[in-house]
Amino acid sequence: MTRSLRRADLKGVAEVRKDLRELMRRRCRAEAVETAELLATELVTNALVHTEYGAEVTVRLAGGRLRVEVGDGAPGRPRPYVPVVDDATHGRGLALVEALAAAWGVETGTGRGKVVWFELVDTA
Repeated sequence: MTRSLRRADLKGVAEVRKDLRELMRRRCRAEAVETAELLATELVTNALVHTEYGAEVTVRLAGGRLRVEVGDGAPGRPRPYVPVVDDATHGRGLALVEALAAAWGVETGTGRGKVVWFELVDTA
């Protein structure tokens, strides 16, 4: 699955979730689908809110392993935000990815900005 979103196209986040759910629906456990939707939402939203470039989303599902990549065209690594106690809605995206994904990372130096990715295993 591949999807391109324009800069600040936050409506596109729901479309990515829907496409991801459809891809995984019959092949994966419900818990894996929910986790994938949450983590993909975090990465796509970060790309759309914190860069000027939009997002390129690529999803691969094979052999019980899911990999989601979100390219955003911006150079450099993302800087995790440390939320303050009163801030209940911002800054937890990368912490969620780190806590729930089997693996995750950032690829830079591709000539097209960065790609933030995560993997889930044993999704079936």
